[in-house]
Amino acid sequence: GPHGIAAMTGGEYSTLVAVYVAGRFGDRGLKVYQEVRIGKSIIGKNRCIDVFAVCDRDNKAFAIECKYQESVGTVDEKIPYALDDLRALPMAGCIAYAGRGFSDGVLHMLRASPHAAYCLPHTAQVHASADTRELDHLLAMHFGWWDLLVAGRTPVSALALFNES
Repeated sequence: GPHGIAAMTGGEYSTLVAVYVAGRFGDRGLKVYQEVRIGKSIIGKNRCIDVFAVCDRDNKAFAIECKYQESVGTVDEKIPYALDDLRALPMAGCIAYAGRGFSDGVLHMLRASPHAAYCLPHTAQVHASADTRELDHLLAMHFGWWDLLVAGRTPVSALALFNES
């Protein structure tokens, strides 16, 4: 697979995402839990969130449902349901996804959704990369970590205009 990772199970992917989020954002006061029971799904089943991130500093939380699909198969039909179910969750959250087994139609649906983020961290990754940027950005927007979004940029100065003339 990519980065030399062998095909993972859904559970292994969920753990990879949880460990990445904890390692990358733990110093911002984020605590990460796995398999947290929260309310009911849209069909009345007890809901279990794969990755649950809580920020002690501002008492905010973010739910991450993980979907990994390396070979074409059954996850496809579950994605539209998973997106609907996530929108029904009475708190902020997203679907983190990776793998090459999604059909073009479902991939388009995931890429277009503001509630989905491509995420494939390297094992033990604790820095930003193209493969985690979408999830990083959703977390940054939710928790107000604006420094992540403007990293390396210089703020506009009102004086800059006059100094050039």
